[in-house]
Amino acid sequence: MTVQIDPADHPPGTRFLLYAPYQMQAIINNMAAQAAPLLMGADKVAIIGILRRGAPLADRLTEALVQQFKLPTPLRLDLKIKRYADDLTLLHPEPQLTEQVGQAALDLAGYRVLVVDDVLYTGHSVLRAVEWLAKKSPAALYTAVLADRHVAQLPLRADVVGVHLQVAPPDVVECHVPPYEACFQIEVLRLDHEPV
Repeated sequence: MTVQIDPADHPPGTRFLLYAPYQMQAIINNMAAQAAPLLMGADKVAIIGILRRGAPLADRLTEALVQQFKLPTPLRLDLKIKRYADDLTLLHPEPQLTEQVGQAALDLAGYRVLVVDDVLYTGHSVLRAVEWLAKKSPAALYTAVLADRHVAQLPLRADVVGVHLQVAPPDVVECHVPPYEACFQIEVLRLDHEPV
């Protein structure tokens, strides 16, 4: 299915639906099945979402882990990391992490931590989160992404992956995650031009 998009609202290009809303819960369930062996048996577990879309994904993954695998309710936090604008313009050469109230004093000693993001692309945002969290002394630190493009530019791989995608370099993988979008789905945006 292809949809021509309005350049007034989004970068100009054509969208291709890869995973429809009815397929997304199965992807989350599969991610939970991958994450469960990493987290089960730990006295302390934290699931950390990278804002924006990593946060509601972390909520969905947490719910699946608690319901399907009886994981005790973990500590749920979000990290605010920004590198790109919504129109894909590069805002910061390095991802900017903004600590929320109380996060500077956060103690994760002894925790198994799972960091959740939507797309693993270059790896800069996930690595920034991992670097910051590693200073909080967790017992173990894992990463989970809804979509892995397999083009990371850093020595980083996700421990939990929803879908593995290989698309043309200028194409954009867009994970639509409520409440930021109406439908939970994954699309590829074929841009009319490469983002700056």
